[in-house]
Amino acid sequence: MITFLPSKSTSSIAVEFTGRATKEDAALLDERVAQSFNGDKFNVLAFVHDIDGTTWKGIIDGVQFDAKHWSQFQKFAIVSDEKQISTAANLGHYLPGIQAKQFKSNEVDEAWEWLG
Repeated sequence: MITFLPSKSTSSIAVEFTGRATKEDAALLDERVAQSFNGDKFNVLAFVHDIDGTTWKGIIDGVQFDAKHWSQFQKFAIVSDEKQISTAANLGHYLPGIQAKQFKSNEVDEAWEWLG
């Protein structure tokens, strides 16, 4: 499930993932990106908790986000203390050209700063 959170930046979207991603989540994300960024580049700050499957391939496969938006991504900051999620190294395999970095839950300010 995806939940939208307030963003500290007009060029970023903040989301929280819990449980299993659904097609409805993908549709909500697609709609939010289309409304907020209208084709412009953007960053993502994702808080990841209790993900079923706990792999980025699973998250990306579960959220079949419309491919037209992949080229808009710039940076993807992942905030998660879950050890079984190997984020930054593996995310690039599924989303070429996107910079990704994982932060711990006590490093949210650093994640926002990295997004710039």
